[in-house]
Amino acid sequence: MEFRDVVRRRRMVRDYDPDRPVPAEVRERLLEHAIRAPSAGFSQGWAFLVLETPAERDRFWTATTGPGAPDGWLTRMRRAPLLVVPLSHKAAYLERYAEPDKGWTDRDEARWPVPYWDVDTGMASLLMLLTAVDEGLGACFFGVPPERIAAFREAFGVPAAYAPIGCVSVGYPGTEDKRSPSLERGRRGVDEVVHRGSW
Repeated sequence: MEFRDVVRRRRMVRDYDPDRPVPAEVRERLLEHAIRAPSAGFSQGWAFLVLETPAERDRFWTATTGPGAPDGWLTRMRRAPLLVVPLSHKAAYLERYAEPDKGWTDRDEARWPVPYWDVDTGMASLLMLLTAVDEGLGACFFGVPPERIAAFREAFGVPAAYAPIGCVSVGYPGTEDKRSPSLERGRRGVDEVVHRGSW
């Protein structure tokens, strides 16, 4: 598929065929492409928790959702055969920039204009989303509720130094996918968001 077509076809898919697992070679390509993302100082401050078995996925959904019957969104999302949780590692950046070639020996995170550990992990996540499209699969990036992060950490033994920036669900699209009503807002055009030379 041409790259421009991959970009144009990328969308959040929220329903999956539960009977079609993601082939192992495709899963590995998703991860291999993720680690090709740029990172400040080549810090590569990310990690990826891969959840494939029904027990692993059930543990994720139990840890990250509240009690009670799942709504339609959750019912459809739970069908995804593959979940990848991208985690950012701030300390990797602070330590990298304290090395001699960078020289910020105080490790002061106030030096950072934005949290690049999260930005870079987000870029890695986007590469997974684009790879899924290129492979003929669907994917969705969604957040882990802040109040459920402790339960998520405990369920999977995630060290405190790693922060989940969200989750990427991956699989072959199902037949009950529902497009977000937010799309009715329409995509803003280049002329609305680009300022050339000055604001």
